[in-house]
Formats: sequence, structure tokens, C-alpha cells
Amino acid sequence: MDLGGLLPQFGNLLYTLVAFIVALSVIVTVHELGHYLVGRWSGIKSDVFSLGFGPVLFKRNDKHGTQWQIAALPFGGYVKFKGDGDASSVTVDDSLRNLSPEERRQTMHGAPLWARAATAAAGPVFNFIMSAIVFSLFLFVQGTASDPLTVDELQAMPGVQELQPGDEILAIAGAQTPKLEEFANYVDSLPDESPLPYTVLRDGAEKTVMAPHPMPAIARAISPDSAAIDARMREGDVITAINGQPVGTFNQLRARVAESEGAPLDLTVWRNGDELSLTLTPRRRDLPLPEGGFETRWLIGISGGFFFDPQTETPGLVQTISYGVAQTGQIITSSLSGLYHMIIGSISTCNLRGPIGIAETSGAMASQGIGSFIWFIAVLSTAVGLLNLFPIPVLDGGHLVFYAYEAVFRRQPSEKAYRILMTMGLALILSLMVLGVTNDLFCE
Repeated sequence: MDLGGLLPQFGNLLYTLVAFIVALSVIVTVHELGHYLVGRWSGIKSDVFSLGFGPVLFKRNDKHGTQWQIAALPFGGYVKFKGDGDASSVTVDDSLRNLSPEERRQTMHGAPLWARAATAAAGPVFNFIMSAIVFSLFLFVQGTASDPLTVDELQAMPGVQELQPGDEILAIAGAQTPKLEEFANYVDSLPDESPLPYTVLRDGAEKTVMAPHPMPAIARAISPDSAAIDARMREGDVITAINGQPVGTFNQLRARVAESEGAPLDLTVWRNGDELSLTLTPRRRDLPLPEGGFETRWLIGISGGFFFDPQTETPGLVQTISYGVAQTGQIITSSLSGLYHMIIGSISTCNLRGPIGIAETSGAMASQGIGSFIWFIAVLSTAVGLLNLFPIPVLDGGHLVFYAYEAVFRRQPSEKAYRILMTMGLALILSLMVLGVTNDLFCE
């Protein structure tokens, strides 16, 4: 056996596992803190706050009587409230019947309905809030492009490139540049070739220089679980040819990939002055449409963009928060739409991924840098929050359904109904996990 050949594979597996544990731990901590903090605010005491399951590795008690602990299996966590028989908050501890009315009020089972509902809902809500904050901070740090369009930094590019930082771009190929909000349509109207003449304002004087098409076939971002990841493409790679045919713009790249209909593609890639030959096979993907629904396309997993970074300005607080909330809402909407279309059969169930796929994605995003990894954690946090709101017993959404029943009928479901519904909910969750793992193993 070639042990030396196994070392890189083991290293990649370990890296992926660590990235997955970090991502999951952050999300679980935020989720359970939501339950804990709102429970404490509403008068419900917590006995245990655990990150992980199984044997306890570390623990300490705070002044409120809560035991904070880290357990050996870092694949989840829980808050055990006072009076709970277990972490699900469904079963009741035997000591509950011996408590005084004041002490019973401090338990999950003895608290008013509003307090129990707020505590149950707080976990998913905190996941959404975390996501919105992360997305907002990204916009605040990166800023928004400012008018007039002015070059800030330039990406390394092959061929003729005469733009300089500080150049204000007045026109491209003789067409005057519009305001940035109209720039996407403007770029699509430009000649589909490279290089192009740029009219710029430099040092107070107009000048014409040659530079690549503003949206060349450059990988500004690489999607996880994609053909580009498998081919070990990197951000900043420029695709100059496909199957020996030159490619000058991202539109040309997109068209060639679509025309391939999944056939392998031989790419010529320029990377920091070196020319590489890579082969990859586009994958069929179901993509959400802005107007709703999905379309199926062949993709290699790279996102395009300008070959330069424009000068930016710091957005205002309202714009920043609005962006974070909108991003979170878009993830929720597209996830629900994707689930609906999987159920009715209009898109493949392979779009549902399990723990193996999530772990692989965690490692892939971490390998692209801390920014990509944090963004992925925020996306996954929204997905976890949404999943927990599904009206399935054992999930937070299931508890909320029970509380809604209690609010309407002025009584709790019977213990027998609890047991049956919890068993059905657990079976459904396990079935979804089996489907996810099956997709991880057999879907491309």
C-alpha cells in the first residue's frame, strides 16, 4: 500500500471535517443561544447548555445555575431547560410535580404559552439574524461601486491591458458609459471581443487605451461542489480557449458551456503568467429564476465579473441592513421554492444534499479563504433556521404547532399523541437524512 499517496487524501478529509465542525458549531451555538437567552428573558431557567453530545469534555457552572459544557461529539448541541426530562423539552422530569408554583413557572412546562412559544421560535430567528448581520457586514466592508466608474485595483490579465488605477472610464468601444445601475445592460451591448478601446480620464486629460472586455472569461468566484472545484481552478483564473477555440468574454464562455450539453471540455487557462490545460465536465443544475420557478442549465461552477475593482463608497446604515435582510429572505424564498419544485417533480431531488455534501462544501469554501467560508456559514445558518421552522415534531416548528394547538383548544395534546407524533417526526427526519446521504453518494 502506498501510504505516501494516502497522506494528501487524509489531509483533505481532515481539512473538510474540521471546516464542517467549525461551521456547524458556530451555527448551533447561535441557534441554542437564541433558545437560552429568550428563555432566560421570559423567566425560564436552563440547567444545561451543551455544544456537542456524548461524554462531557469541559464544563463550568455560571451564577444562574446553568452548566455550560463541551461534549465529545461536535455534531449539534442543545439547551436543557429546568424540569425537562431530556433535551427535546417534550418529556417531563419527575421532580416537576414537587416544585412550588413559583419554581414551576421557571420551567419550560410551567411557563405561560407566550414564553414557551417565544423560546422555541428564538433559535431559528437568531439564525436568521446572524445571517442578515453577516451579509450586512460584507456589504459595509466591501462598499458599493460609486459613480463615475473609476478603476481602483486591476486583476492580472493576459494580453493587452493598459488601464491604470485611478482611470475614470468615460467610454468603451465608443459607447459612453452609463450610470452603474445601468451597467449590466451596457456591458451586454458591447462587442463580444477582446481587447477593446477604452476612453479614460487620466490626470485630467482624456486618453484612449486598449484593455480586455470588461467582463472577460475570468473566474471571480468558484462554486463549491462544482466541476471547476474538481478541476482545481482558482479565483483569478482566465479561460482563454475551450477545445482549442479562443474565448474572449464571459458571454462566449457561457455559450460554449451550454452548447456542450455536458460533454467534457478541454480548457486553456491563464494563471499568473502561466498557461495550463484543464479538462472538466459541465454539470446539470437547476437554478432559481427571478420571477419564480427554475431553469436547468449546464454549468462549470464559476462566476464572472469585471477584471478590475471599481472605486467604492461606504453604504448607509439603512442600505446595509436592507441588503442583509434581502439576502436572507432570498435564501429562504429560493429554498422553499426548490423544495416545492422537488415535491412536484419539476426538478431533481438531487438538489437536496446531506451531511457529506455539506461537509464537502464547507471544506471547499474554507479553501477559498476566510471571507468565502464566513459567507457560506451565513447561508447555511439561514438554511438551518428555515429547516427548524418546518412543522415537524422534534423540530422547533413542531413545538410551535403544539403551542398553536394549545392556544386554539385551551389544552395540550395528550401524551399518547405526543409520542406518536414525535415518532413520526423522527422517522421523517431520518428519512430525509437517508435521502440526503444517498444524494451525496450517488448524485453528481
